[in-house]
Amino acid sequence: MCSACWQRRPDRPFVAGAGLAARLASPPDWLDGLIAHLAGSYSPSRAASLITSLGRILEEDGQPGHPQALLERARWQGRSMGPLARSLETFFTEQGLALPTDHAGQLAAGRRQRRVDAVPGPLRPAVDGFAASMLAARERARRAGTKPRSDHTIEAALATMRDLALFLTGERGKQDWALADVHDIEAFLATLPRGRKRRLTVLRQFFRFARSRKIILVDPARDLAARGSRGFTGQTLVLDKQRELFRRWATDRGTHPHEALLGILALLHGASSDEVRHLRMNGIDETARTARLGSRPLPVPLDPASWQVLQRCLDHREAQRTANPHVIVTKGTKAGRSPASTAYMSHLLDGCGVPPRALRCTRLADLVNTIDPKLVAAAFGMRPEGVMFYLADHVDDGRLETLPGPGTG
Repeated sequence: MCSACWQRRPDRPFVAGAGLAARLASPPDWLDGLIAHLAGSYSPSRAASLITSLGRILEEDGQPGHPQALLERARWQGRSMGPLARSLETFFTEQGLALPTDHAGQLAAGRRQRRVDAVPGPLRPAVDGFAASMLAARERARRAGTKPRSDHTIEAALATMRDLALFLTGERGKQDWALADVHDIEAFLATLPRGRKRRLTVLRQFFRFARSRKIILVDPARDLAARGSRGFTGQTLVLDKQRELFRRWATDRGTHPHEALLGILALLHGASSDEVRHLRMNGIDETARTARLGSRPLPVPLDPASWQVLQRCLDHREAQRTANPHVIVTKGTKAGRSPASTAYMSHLLDGCGVPPRALRCTRLADLVNTIDPKLVAAAFGMRPEGVMFYLADHVDDGRLETLPGPGTG
């Protein structure tokens, strides 16, 4: 048998698994099931390579062979936990042999620590304590059943405090939080006018924390106001640009199916990246031609163009030969059951130069200013005050009826 045929031979993973079982003094009971799982998730050559890596870990002397310990040893140190660790986590958790690893939590902890480490030394202890207080508040919220802060919210708050600390030391020459005054805070907020409200919210939280710990005596952000319009100020697309993008995603076969699906659902149905990322196969109704997006109360009917793009994406998924239940499957997720990463979705539309949020905002702004905002909120599963944010504060003259002139009637 030539090398090319041997690489593609379907029973190659089982041959490698049998050889591994013969080398082990006491093969674990779950080994055969894991070999079958790897053989069904990867190509024969890739599955055999992972079995070889698994053998090196199992044959280590003096190391425990419990599934949880094996999973921890198989993990890579870094941003990715590695294909073997992902496959072991999927198999062990489905079989009830181990608990999922907190890989996302460890990555978030690293991001938080990098933001704290970027704060100048004299100001760093207060920011470190602020981060610990936010984490403690999140744990209390989880125990109480209320909505806790997400990792992204905590990281954004620490990034704001890092920027303020660098501004105080670099621009104002101050090395102590107690020396910060209202003029320093105003100057810092003026560096990013559009983020004033968001930044001021974080600063108020920090200075309340600092005052409670006796780090400062006076809160410099207490009397500041988050001025500015509360209406929608985000990016929207003109009609000609929308038509250009529609033709790109509906007719251009050279466009990647994932890009076309995200773009067409965001443009026509106001779908967010998170809704498309979590779209599952069991949420698609072939008969009614509908799809369940996010937390929307009813399935979304798909027009012919959207349905055609969805079929292209399903054909692409079929070619990957994956058991992942999601519609969008990447190289990193086809062997598991998790959705595509947020970073992958955020860069899908880089080719057309339009962020997904701009497409969703364009659709929401058009619907809210055309029909009853309460109906839009009910259809999208949003709160009424959330859609009122997109309501324009002026009347389009083209939508007004011709009023009778003086003396007519």
